[in-house]
Amino acid sequence: MAHIINIQTFKDSRGVLTVLDQVVPFEIKRLFYIYSVDNTDRGGHRHHETQQAAICIKGSCKITNNNGTKTEIFDLDSPEKCLFLLPEDWHVMHDFSSDAILLVLASTAFDPKDYIYEPYDTV
Repeated sequence: MAHIINIQTFKDSRGVLTVLDQVVPFEIKRLFYIYSVDNTDRGGHRHHETQQAAICIKGSCKITNNNGTKTEIFDLDSPEKCLFLLPEDWHVMHDFSSDAILLVLASTAFDPKDYIYEPYDTV
């Protein structure tokens, strides 16, 4: 099931350092980021195999997630939050702030056959 963890962050007078060492429970095979989003929803799919870790490194956005049993809305409003998405997590990314940059780490390289676009029945 999708869940948020807080990423280890160090703050002092020089700035802020957020570290992902040994946080992501998979080998990272792909990294992408989404930005300059208008009011359009992004995502709208789940996967056969891919796990993902989503971090809004600037600004904010929301991710609505449905794992077939439960629907939850996650607020990604800090670069210290990381949302883990399992393959069964059908997710939609929305409500991006104008300055939002959403970084996504994925466990597989892009493969269009890994995507499932049909949502679960309403939960």
